[in-house]
Amino acid sequence: MNIDFHTHANLSKKINISIEDLEEKMQEAKASGLTALAITEHFNATNIIELYKALREKYTYEKDYYKIAGMKVFCGLEVDVKENGHFLVIGSRDDILAIAHLLLPYHDEKNFIPVKHLVSLLADFNVLKIGAHPLRKSTHWHHHEPSVLKQFDAYDLNGKDLFTDGLDMEKRVRTFADEYKIPVVGGSDTHQQLQYGSIINIFPECDTIDELREAIHQGDYETKISQCLDVRVKAANQVKKITKKMRNCQLSAFIR
Repeated sequence: MNIDFHTHANLSKKINISIEDLEEKMQEAKASGLTALAITEHFNATNIIELYKALREKYTYEKDYYKIAGMKVFCGLEVDVKENGHFLVIGSRDDILAIAHLLLPYHDEKNFIPVKHLVSLLADFNVLKIGAHPLRKSTHWHHHEPSVLKQFDAYDLNGKDLFTDGLDMEKRVRTFADEYKIPVVGGSDTHQQLQYGSIINIFPECDTIDELREAIHQGDYETKISQCLDVRVKAANQVKKITKKMRNCQLSAFIR
């Protein structure tokens, strides 16, 4: 099973995605070599709750994943915490939807949830907890208390950071994770589909959150960085920029 633990459905938080667009993205993910992924959309994206409700209505759900365009699709969220840092949460569809509702009061940047409150909230759910891009300058994790840093199931080796900061980032992330005896898994941080395949985790077949967690804790997987990572991420960034610019022009024309 080739899985990516950090992907987004929406192009950005403020741009909604249709079910048809999502299915097209899953087809591209499969073409890139993936057979599974986690949608870790931002918890305060404009349509995240509606998207997960729509998936429930359209697609077959088995154990802890949806089957979309031949892909295993696990549900998740990316949550901003008050003290700075992004927290990936992956779980069953019911758990993720329940967590999304509980986080509604914390959507505003001035009122992000404190990290210890989030950890306490998540204790009631069977979820994978991954520290997203732990050494990214804008949303790093290294300033948090050891008790917080030690409670993750894994840290995120992030495709966007490998592109921005160079392949030395892998050594830095692994050194940081080793300090707290936490495994590292890869996440492309895809928003635009050309970025799929920039980093892939080769896992045994897993159908449940418990199976994913067990494989991570046992080290029964391999993370591979694509030799084309720079090309994939750069191309995705350019297309994303053009798409957002075109959308803004269309909105401006509509308003006039």
